[in-house]
Amino acid sequence: MSPLRSADFGIDPDRIGEAEPIARALSRRLGGRYPVDPFGFDPMLADLATPVARALVRVRTEGADRIPETGPAVFVANRGLGIGEPMALGVAVGEMVGRRLRVVGAPGVPFVNGLVRRLGSVHASPEDLAACLRAGHLVAVPLGPTWLRTGAGSPPLELCAAMMGFTVYPVAVTPGGPLGAPIRPWRVRIGPHIELDDTYAPGDPLGAAELGDAMRRAVEEMLAGRAAAP
Repeated sequence: MSPLRSADFGIDPDRIGEAEPIARALSRRLGGRYPVDPFGFDPMLADLATPVARALVRVRTEGADRIPETGPAVFVANRGLGIGEPMALGVAVGEMVGRRLRVVGAPGVPFVNGLVRRLGSVHASPEDLAACLRAGHLVAVPLGPTWLRTGAGSPPLELCAAMMGFTVYPVAVTPGGPLGAPIRPWRVRIGPHIELDDTYAPGDPLGAAELGDAMRRAVEEMLAGRAAAP
């Protein structure tokens, strides 16, 4: 049997759609009739999970006009130890432009890896990141985790070369309450895209290192309140 594609169901894998009724969704899954893209993403399952994510994570977005309505881009954001920041950013992107966000960093745990890939995570490899961007998706790349959400964290230098040639936005995400408690909405601030010297060839190691340092500095400044996202 040939693999099922999103187009077979009238689904745009880049756009959030209406969740189908639970009974119909279960019937499709039991019959094996649902699409999964080359990255393991299951758009119909993601549409079922979207209302849950929005109920759990409320957001207030600044700089939303910078989110592209079409085409690829990278959002580089800070991260604590959990999944709160990537989830808040995904909710913000969905609410502002109705697009799905692919998050780089699927864990290596077998069952968990499969589940998060179904919901939009991508393996943290330069090859998968580059392929996802070439396919026109919006991608989130978290910086290294920080224990107390202080500072921006270290940049994933092995991924920076794959981002070169694409638009990269720094993002500062801060929780609404202690430990991410939903007391107030999460604050998602999207800064101006990072300018990189165009003399660097795609994949140049020095250019990748410069991009990584620029990403970290931009997110650090936004978290410290030294740069706003008007």
